[in-house]
Parts: sequence; C-alpha cells; structure tokens
Amino acid sequence: MSRAAAQARRLPGLRAVWLAVALGVLGLAAANAHLVYVAVQSQPECVDHLKTAGVDGTYRAAKPAC
Repeated sequence: MSRAAAQARRLPGLRAVWLAVALGVLGLAAANAHLVYVAVQSQPECVDHLKTAGVDGTYRAAKPAC
C-alpha cells in the first residue's frame, strides 16, 4: 500500500474526529449562552422581608436589593 493510499484511507476518520470536536465546542458554547441568558432573565422582584435580626436560627436578607 502506498503512502498516499494510506493517507486517503485515514482522511474520513480524521474528518469525523474534527467534526465531533467542533460539535462538542458548539454544544458547550450553546450551553454556556443558555446559562447566562437564564441567569439574567430570572432575577426575582423585590420581596418583603423582615428587617430585624433573625432569631432561633432563622435567616433573613443580608441587605435588601430595593
């Protein structure tokens, strides 16, 4: 088998590997873009909370956002 024939036979496999890598990178970028979108869009409205210190192990807002 000549060197050119061996390289031609290996080429489709190499293309498949690069295609899989490209699809993986695109998938990762899409997932990160989705996470940023959800984080920006899901900010809750201002809610009422106790302004006194928590008692008996209860929690309260550290600092109101509104």
